[in-house]
Amino acid sequence: MTVAAEAAQLIEDHMPIWSSNTLQLEAAVGHILAEDIAADRDVPAFDRVTMDGIAINFSAYSAGRRSFNVCGVQAAGVAPLALDNKDQCVRVMTGAVLPIATDTVIPIERIELNGDAAEISSTAQVAEGQFVHRRGSDGAQGSIVLKRGTRIRSPEMAVLASVGKAQFQVTRPPRIAVISTGDELVDVAEPVLPHQIRSSNGRAIQAAITLHQCGYATRTRLRDEPADLLATISRLHAENDVLILSGGVSMGDFDFVPGALDHLGAKRVFHRIDQKPGRPMWFGVSRDGKPIFALPGNPVSTLVCLSRYVIPALRTSLGDVNIQTEIASLSANVTDGPKDWTYFVPVTLQWQRDGRLLATPHKINTSGDFASLAGTDGIAELGIDENARNIGSPVAIYKW
Repeated sequence: MTVAAEAAQLIEDHMPIWSSNTLQLEAAVGHILAEDIAADRDVPAFDRVTMDGIAINFSAYSAGRRSFNVCGVQAAGVAPLALDNKDQCVRVMTGAVLPIATDTVIPIERIELNGDAAEISSTAQVAEGQFVHRRGSDGAQGSIVLKRGTRIRSPEMAVLASVGKAQFQVTRPPRIAVISTGDELVDVAEPVLPHQIRSSNGRAIQAAITLHQCGYATRTRLRDEPADLLATISRLHAENDVLILSGGVSMGDFDFVPGALDHLGAKRVFHRIDQKPGRPMWFGVSRDGKPIFALPGNPVSTLVCLSRYVIPALRTSLGDVNIQTEIASLSANVTDGPKDWTYFVPVTLQWQRDGRLLATPHKINTSGDFASLAGTDGIAELGIDENARNIGSPVAIYKW
């Protein structure tokens, strides 16, 4: 039997690295950079004023001068003005280039303007070079401002625009086929008989992939017919980069998924994990090296395996370098669950004033009790150590 940490490592060892393609800046939000981004010029590109006020040459101030003649106004986006002599100053606006022959900015709150004269307050504290964002202080031309593997969010969009990157290489998100199996399943808009259930796992999987920006997922629902399973799974394998199946992976008479994958020549990496819920999970790769995840059909088991194994693996294959497992402290003892297997419990998270992240466990009735997951933040992974389930214990968190 495979343990949770081993299963995660085996999956990572068999995941491919997706190819890259060129995207325009406007279409790149949420994608992962597939190249380092360098500054096309110094950052900032000029000595930049950071406060409204006046720009002076500090040597005049240090020599005792407190009143300066205003010789012009330096607005943002305008070529730099210059002092004729050190007795002068230039009125400057935030974001403007620092005028030539000046090196220090006095904020408007610390001066008094009288016509063409600017008088510095006697209580003002003035340091040489203050309120000037020096050219190249954030990075020299050619320096790396964004590293390969960075997800493009609003700060990264600002950086890309500022260095003139109108297009660049990103990792191509995989095409993912989400396949739900079971004769008992009907779609949400179809009439449902007393012995049937509405298909929800496929939509939950697709939602997680969308929320975590791990790829483009489509949904398919299949009956428990070996021939149909084999034909459709084969077609979807050819059309996609990843298969995620839900249901039919246990040991029942109608659990045909492992057999269908064997017929397709898929290499089984593992089948079953020492954990609850989600023990029957299957993982393997096709002849073409495409990853195949076969998750248990019980909804809670599906979401546990998806959050613990599938989403992290997809993010790793995208080259995402910002994958971090959050750690929280249990707010209560967990007394149920198997003692010799990894146990996953849904939790809600709350930051405390002392900076601790608390995870409050929520009891569920069975692995089919997915309604209890609504309103929770994710799952906590509880180990087999005798103290791993006590109040205050640190636990790994995998968010929905």
